[in-house]
Amino acid sequence: MNNQCDVKIYALSTCSHCRDTKEFLNQCGIAYKSINVDELAPEERKKVLMELKELSPECAFPTIVIGDRVIVGLQKKEIKEVLGIK
Repeated sequence: MNNQCDVKIYALSTCSHCRDTKEFLNQCGIAYKSINVDELAPEERKKVLMELKELSPECAFPTIVIGDRVIVGLQKKEIKEVLGIK
């Protein structure tokens, strides 16, 4: 997999691990879509939280989706492996 794949981060605006994950991806040159769940309107937040629970039942942040892989937390080694980064 290369850095052109779909990467999505479910995050909280106040979460330091979420900020660190975004910074890590930026440093690796990876484009991603970030969803700050706590900043969504109530109806949209409810919809996104249901989507997130399907991916990560504990609903932990950050939850990173890379293609069809789900990684919970800032797991740098696993993220690099999935993205094919050395």
